[in-house]
Amino acid sequence: MKIGWLTLLLLLPFVGALATMLVPKAKALVAKQVALAFSLVTLVLTAIVAVGYHQDGAEKYAESHTWIKAFGANYALGLDGVGVVLVVLTALLTPIVIIASWNDADNGRWSSKSFFAWILALEALSIGVFAATDVFLFYVLFEATLIPMYFLIGGFGGAQRSYAAVKFLLYSLLGGLLMLASVVGLYVLSARAGDPSYLLTDLVKLDMSENTERWLFLGFFFAFAVKAPMVPFHTWLPDAAGEATPGTSVLLVGILDKIGTFGMIRFCLGLFPNASEWATPVVLVLALISVLYGALLAIGQTDIKRLIAYTSISHFGFIVMGIFALTSQGLVGSTLYMFNHGLSTAALFLVAGYLISRRGSARIADYGGVEKVAPVLAGTFLFAGLSSLALPGLSPFISEFMVLAGVFSKHKVIAVIAVVGIVLAALYILLMYQRTMTGPVREGIEKLTDLNKREIFAIVPLVVLIIGLGIFPKPVVDIIKPAVESTMQRVGVTDKAPQIPVTEGQK
Repeated sequence: MKIGWLTLLLLLPFVGALATMLVPKAKALVAKQVALAFSLVTLVLTAIVAVGYHQDGAEKYAESHTWIKAFGANYALGLDGVGVVLVVLTALLTPIVIIASWNDADNGRWSSKSFFAWILALEALSIGVFAATDVFLFYVLFEATLIPMYFLIGGFGGAQRSYAAVKFLLYSLLGGLLMLASVVGLYVLSARAGDPSYLLTDLVKLDMSENTERWLFLGFFFAFAVKAPMVPFHTWLPDAAGEATPGTSVLLVGILDKIGTFGMIRFCLGLFPNASEWATPVVLVLALISVLYGALLAIGQTDIKRLIAYTSISHFGFIVMGIFALTSQGLVGSTLYMFNHGLSTAALFLVAGYLISRRGSARIADYGGVEKVAPVLAGTFLFAGLSSLALPGLSPFISEFMVLAGVFSKHKVIAVIAVVGIVLAALYILLMYQRTMTGPVREGIEKLTDLNKREIFAIVPLVVLIIGLGIFPKPVVDIIKPAVESTMQRVGVTDKAPQIPVTEGQK
């Protein structure tokens, strides 16, 4: 069997994880270097795939091979614009996390090499999820991503790491169980049609009754709503992100949670277009609640990492809102939002991690006056915060603006209320900065050291991309647009034509 580009992209991190584990325990530095090398090679290969996709289209990378013939399951991979963007995000964040987390696993509980091996395994599985074009393969990889994340949280997190890891696992397994019921339902429908198949190209042709489509949609949507995470299925995230290492939190919120919103686009809209339209009013209300509830709870947090986790619940509300607005502007904005949120939240978690590792506490009350003793750390923390609140000129602004514009064109009341979330974002970010970085230097802060070269090196790519895409987002938007147009056609919706008032003199 000829190995395709996407298979190679999926295998490289797996090989890297195995190679990292084979390094002798006494040579922890070598294990880190091996993991970093494989993640960088994967990033280079991903860049080649992204450039090739932009030039030659999706057909160049599609591959399909019979896997389990009796079930109609295939090993099928392919990319659309949404998948390309998220694969690039995955390959980009992985080496950044490895560099930023260089010493985070040296806690003596577990071998540090297993920490970096699990990171590479998670990268491989995430790439597979974003590239899978067979529903059964997607489900297997979707569930498999839980394994490395469970061990990353439970093995290397804080004092309540076991509780947080188990809660994450149980919530995710419950969502996956309901999706499995819908996957089985799709198999039954395709078998009745004559030839059982899980390929997306075959499933989109299935003729479903209205009730059947709605029930199948709900199974998939529930799993994705847990993963996203949306209120009221969100409570696992603050615990998991609060107890995990900063690097693990980046992978959790920046990559793994994106599987939920990615799945809503590819599977909910792609396979169940009529049910998606039927569910839109309820989903938009849930998304709006997530925006406001996440922001309000962020304001009241006393723990830095839990605060950032709640901000992400609010951001995911915006992303889901853009998806179910069912407008091209909203869908493009949501996909761009996924990428930009990954960058800004990664910067925020990593800089917060640098701060916490120096002070030994995540409590906001334990800080004050940091900008006087560590100005570079304080400056990068402010930049990451401004990016998270979508300051104009930084990359999250354009995606948030597109989402709100797309929602406003069809659901004005929802969009107007959602703007409150932007105001609250400014409040929770600036309050956090004020309480930790400004004012008199608190006891225990005076000896804080500033960022070292390795820590700066990990943050610089994020800063460059956030500024660059804030000024010129067109390359990413151009990749996303064809996939959005295809989804819009599948759902059968079109954008509203702008209403231009005509005066008496113009008639």
